[in-house]
Amino acid sequence: MQPEEVHIKDETIKLGQFIKLANLVESGGEAKDAITNGDVTVNGEVDIRRGKTLRNGDVVCIGDDCAQATTGAVSDDDYFDEATANDDFDPEKWRNM
Repeated sequence: MQPEEVHIKDETIKLGQFIKLANLVESGGEAKDAITNGDVTVNGEVDIRRGKTLRNGDVVCIGDDCAQATTGAVSDDDYFDEATANDDFDPEKWRNM
């Protein structure tokens, strides 16, 4: 099975961050548990370091779900930057719901 390519913005990303970005887990707590329990492989080998640095081409799997870190030319439309977003979103209104 071909891993899904997940574009990362910088040259590197930490394992815990990547598995959340790749939607292999739903939360940071779930990421921590999966890594600590030895459920995560990096390039085919179990890695229990949340802070492991991943680079372009690294393949991360949890069970049969895999994702490959990819850097390179990606259009700016592929990233959402809250600081520069041009919309009517009011974080205070959201917090007070």
